[in-house]
Amino acid sequence: MASTILELSELICSSTSTLIQTCDDDGFKLPHLHDVSSSRVDTEAFQRNPVAKEAVNVILAAALQLVATLAPASTTVLNLATAHFKSAALRVCLENNVTEALREAGPQGMHVNELAKRCNLDSDKLSRILRLLANDHVYREITPEVFTNTRLSMVLDTGKDLEDIQSDIENKHEGTTGFVAYLEHMSSDAHKASAYLNETLTNPVSACSPEPVHSPFHRAFEIDLPVWKWYEHPEQAYRRRRFALGMQGLGAVQPPDTILREFDWKQCDDGAVVVDVGGGIGASILPVARAHPHLHVIIQDLPNVASFGTKFYEGALPGAVESGRVKFMPHDFFAPQPVDSPSVFILKHIVHNWSDQYAAKILSSLRKAAGPNTTLLVVDLIVAYTCHDPSVDQADSVPGSTIREAPKPLLANYGPVSESAYGLDLTMLAFLNAQERTFGKLRSLLESAGWRMKRAHRGDPPGDFLQLVEAVPC
Repeated sequence: MASTILELSELICSSTSTLIQTCDDDGFKLPHLHDVSSSRVDTEAFQRNPVAKEAVNVILAAALQLVATLAPASTTVLNLATAHFKSAALRVCLENNVTEALREAGPQGMHVNELAKRCNLDSDKLSRILRLLANDHVYREITPEVFTNTRLSMVLDTGKDLEDIQSDIENKHEGTTGFVAYLEHMSSDAHKASAYLNETLTNPVSACSPEPVHSPFHRAFEIDLPVWKWYEHPEQAYRRRRFALGMQGLGAVQPPDTILREFDWKQCDDGAVVVDVGGGIGASILPVARAHPHLHVIIQDLPNVASFGTKFYEGALPGAVESGRVKFMPHDFFAPQPVDSPSVFILKHIVHNWSDQYAAKILSSLRKAAGPNTTLLVVDLIVAYTCHDPSVDQADSVPGSTIREAPKPLLANYGPVSESAYGLDLTMLAFLNAQERTFGKLRSLLESAGWRMKRAHRGDPPGDFLQLVEAVPC
């Protein structure tokens, strides 16, 4: 055990030296926990350097594994058992605009009595909530009962004035990046749904059910219709808009050109048809349509989405819809696919919304419409194992399926540094009775619907949420 602790310590030391040297050589600024004046773009620019980013991943993975190794086991598990209070505390601060109030107070911070008054909360209870978060460096207690922001709490900032938010709470997230809307969605609806995970897994009706309405979310909110239909109810207008903006916010932290970058579009003939199935307003395929005018793009979604997509393209790519190069087509992807033998089908963030039974129906519908030279692009999060994946060593392994693993004695996936991927997986379970899939599960799913994986474009963990696989008819 001593040797393992030494190995972990040495990984931290050597990787720290690499990080500092790389940043010095490239002129990158390292972040400071209490610096809220600098832009995140400036203080996190070093993450764009692959050497620096790998060094950070190793430092974090080793440090967290040291904590798991040396801390009393009972304390660690007790902290996990009470971790839901952190999400609940975060929700209080998000929905009552604590970060905005502290930002307006400046670096000297604000006494909790004044802060509570500005946020319409009880001061004693708010103090306890903030202290829990300050213990994880989300907020900082400068002197007793006086709090200020940190670089972590600034992620919770909409950038709006507190008075403007409070006077128009329904439009709180309008005109923002949307990431705060996503955090609010996760700490409220997702948090409540997660509390019903065990009841859903042990109920004889929902335990093994593939049905979307047999999710923890449906049990928590006592509804029996799909989430997206529930969001359409007039009384859920705030939730609906918050979710839409939140998805934009989550997408903004991912590379916008994954589909463009990871597939060779030049191999498609002039006039080749590309079908973005469930493509919404066409934002994901927009970089491809811009860069490759020789393609004809069809964007399929429900009828009410098409009108929004047409307006979006009028500003984003003028003339594309009018010329017919981009077309919006109303379509339910569980119905037979009307486009026969296109060059490419795209499913971005579609398969992960459905259990295997329903996902296979979507894939089978596309397989029936595919021609012998049709390529299917599936863009989703591919979940890494926490151990080595032996399937990538096999003779029939798919090109591009191998990912970099962390140096020993770290977990192969860099451990808790990759935690957000598994959180998103359980989010799909909680809301939709669906899942993010491991590479092996996605491969099996495709094969069950008549598709063979041809190539994978996987991000090394901890990597991007968007990873692309190419499949062809088999």
